[in-house]
Amino acid sequence: MATTTKSARQVEPGTYEAYMQDCPAVALLSTISNRWVSLTMCTLGSYGDPMRYSHVSREIPGVSQKMLTQTLRMLERDGMVKRTATPTVPVRVDYELTPLGQGLYGVLSQVRDWAVDKTDEVDAARARYDTRQTDQ
Repeated sequence: MATTTKSARQVEPGTYEAYMQDCPAVALLSTISNRWVSLTMCTLGSYGDPMRYSHVSREIPGVSQKMLTQTLRMLERDGMVKRTATPTVPVRVDYELTPLGQGLYGVLSQVRDWAVDKTDEVDAARARYDTRQTDQ
């Protein structure tokens, strides 16, 4: 009996297997695992209210204007972020999470909290590993 690799298997239309190369879920996982996406989502989710671009930018150290703009546009396109422009002089633009984005924020905030809580343990494990590698 011949075996079929995951990448060669057929799946039902409308179902997704994130381990298959051509699965749309793979692209979505790639998007949401991006550093700037997770930091932007956590910033918007932590604040809770709509935020101005400049406020989001101040909350994320190291993000360039270009990268933050691209990230917000991508998240808006994916339905995670709502952009509201108020016609004033100058135009006021606010960003907030949509219900879809709030669901993702719940998951990403848990990952963020885990990273903050476990950084010392990971650093210690890295140091042990690096020591073993130099001893060999």
